[in-house]
Amino acid sequence: MGFFDSVFGSKENAGSTVKKDFPTAIEERRSFYAISKEEVVSDERIREVIEHAVKHTPSAFNSQSARVVVLVGEQHDKLWHITAESLRKVVPADSFGPTEEKMKGFSSGYGTVLFFEDEAVIESLQQQFTLYRENFPIWSHHSSGMLQFVVWTALELEGFGASLQHYNPLIDEDVKKEWHIPAGWKLIAQMPFGKPVSAPGPKEYKPVEERVKFYK
Repeated sequence: MGFFDSVFGSKENAGSTVKKDFPTAIEERRSFYAISKEEVVSDERIREVIEHAVKHTPSAFNSQSARVVVLVGEQHDKLWHITAESLRKVVPADSFGPTEEKMKGFSSGYGTVLFFEDEAVIESLQQQFTLYRENFPIWSHHSSGMLQFVVWTALELEGFGASLQHYNPLIDEDVKKEWHIPAGWKLIAQMPFGKPVSAPGPKEYKPVEERVKFYK
């Protein structure tokens, strides 16, 4: 039994067992903005899936610099209240309506995954391998991007819809204070998720032949 079969591959969905292969999972990972708080799988299952992703997603020099905080229930709601209030300070009052609606959309979901990178790990590698000093922050973001993709796809396989948001650094200090985040953890992205309420619209693709060159 393969990686996605054993950890992410099977789920109960609308009363029937659905098994997706990896290409299908990639294709069906979309940005879902209409989501609800309805339970799709248990919190224990969510934790299992995310911990597995964090453990096995690759990182440069096996640095394992990724850090993740998962917020569900009231903690999830609190994050988007903090974000809304942070935005209220910088968005003109007469045009805040659409922003407020967007925040309500995110808070209507079941939970949020916060992605961090531990800067202490990166700085340690910079000191050990000075030749690559300038590259480690870049590679750190590469690793975080891979983890975001793995978690996003894994949540889709469990029946959730998710999207990727970036309200950092606006909310960084409030997030660290509220959830006692170590000072050296740098917030990279936020991923609200929940049960999809409606499907995303059609997506346009540029010709893949213009984006991939293949030689043999």
